[in-house]
Amino acid sequence: MKGYLRRAGIVAAALCIAGEASASPTKPVPYWASVRQDEARMRVGPSLDYPSNWIYRRRDLPVKVVQVLGLWRKVEDPSGAQGWMHVRLLSDTPTAIVTAPVAPMRRSANDGAPTVFRAEKGVVGRLSSCRDGWCGFDVSGQRGYIRAADIWGATS
Repeated sequence: MKGYLRRAGIVAAALCIAGEASASPTKPVPYWASVRQDEARMRVGPSLDYPSNWIYRRRDLPVKVVQVLGLWRKVEDPSGAQGWMHVRLLSDTPTAIVTAPVAPMRRSANDGAPTVFRAEKGVVGRLSSCRDGWCGFDVSGQRGYIRAADIWGATS
């Protein structure tokens, strides 16, 4: 019985270490992420003991991860504000926010293609591949191509 408990303890410790290792970044900073939750708090430091400096109520909002400390990520939002978010609040889903006053979403990736939608400043969408200055952009199922210069987010 003693040997069984010892093996169980070793297995449990190994699983904890593996869980922490999988939460560590495989990408060098900076890298792009997005807000995973409908509500997420940015804190002034990397712990729940620090106060919140922002509360985001916008799932898929793009953020740039600029520093990693354990399970905490120092992020920068589209306005340039920086703070810390727990890794569970973030997703690797590539997203972007429209920064131009109005950005045409086109049927294909060229200026001569018909405009299928117009996205106003502040609209957030999910990105597919970006190439030659254009990105596939999906806003709640409305899909088109948008100029990379008209958005801020995971365009590279």
